[in-house]
Amino acid sequence: MKKVEKESLFKSFLLFFLSQALLIGALFFIDYEKEVQSLDEQIFSQMRLCSFDLQCDEYTIDFVPQKKQELYKLYKKDDALSTYFSIPGSKKNYLQISLDKKRYKHKLTQLRYGAIVQFLLILLVVGGLSFGFALYALSPLRNALHLTEEFIKDILHDFNTPLTTLRLNIASLQNKDETNKNLVRAQNSIQTLLNLQSNLRAYLDSHALQKEEFFLDEVLQERIELLCSSFATIEVQQQLPHIKLFTNKDAFVRIFDNLFSNALKYNKQNGHVSVMFENYTLIIEDTGKGIQNTKKVFERFYKEQDRGIGIGLHIVQKLCEELGITISVESEVGVGTKVMLDIGSILK
Repeated sequence: MKKVEKESLFKSFLLFFLSQALLIGALFFIDYEKEVQSLDEQIFSQMRLCSFDLQCDEYTIDFVPQKKQELYKLYKKDDALSTYFSIPGSKKNYLQISLDKKRYKHKLTQLRYGAIVQFLLILLVVGGLSFGFALYALSPLRNALHLTEEFIKDILHDFNTPLTTLRLNIASLQNKDETNKNLVRAQNSIQTLLNLQSNLRAYLDSHALQKEEFFLDEVLQERIELLCSSFATIEVQQQLPHIKLFTNKDAFVRIFDNLFSNALKYNKQNGHVSVMFENYTLIIEDTGKGIQNTKKVFERFYKEQDRGIGIGLHIVQKLCEELGITISVESEVGVGTKVMLDIGSILK
């Protein structure tokens, strides 16, 4: 299950479960108050019976002077529950029947315990129903996502044949005319399409569970050498430690390739790019054109240059989120750009 599906499942479950839990909680509270009232009425009835025969071990019997007590009413005092009854032939005293407060609290505790047990059992049932409801509500979304991904993967697969044919034909033409700039631009455009295809494929694949161990310097040095082959005028400086990472290698390489290739492509003539590691952060800094709006740079289809379609950095951000990497950008127009990847969470 993908991250977006898990998030949708969790939110649907939480919404349904909490709404039902609040409703059931309110009903149980009202029911509990009624149970307490019934308990008080039951105690009063027992006291009334006790006033006739005085045969009641649970209650305390006493005679008290008549003051302003209201007869046949249950009084809840700090130390006991009491009720007053008239005594035939007596105008000075009342019959007082009392229940010790500890015994009353014990009865309330039993009542409360029973209500809580019932409430938790019902919550358990509601939790199961909420999860089933969330799964049911999520199924159309999952089916739609699955169909969309399968369609995109089929399209990406179908790209291979025409792109390969184009590359072979252009390479054949370049062998005959190496100075033709139009052929070079066509070759670069095909490479851009291939990079986009790789980005989309990497974005669609699930990387979170496919983790492996590899060394940071070994992987990045290989990628730097490969990517720099087409940018001979750009000076690249690197300072990478021999540290081990534990994450999805393909997704991590895809992130670095996008960022490093951008640093090369949008650099100035005879500029330089530095790749270094400081305080658990991988830093890619260039002397390129810079970015005007760093807050929008990760938005889909946002671009400030004529090249590209503005989806590369959006995919980079999604891959970073999937791998648990925090990415941030600092840039100044005409000076350069600095991209920082906090990879502390994937260090082995």
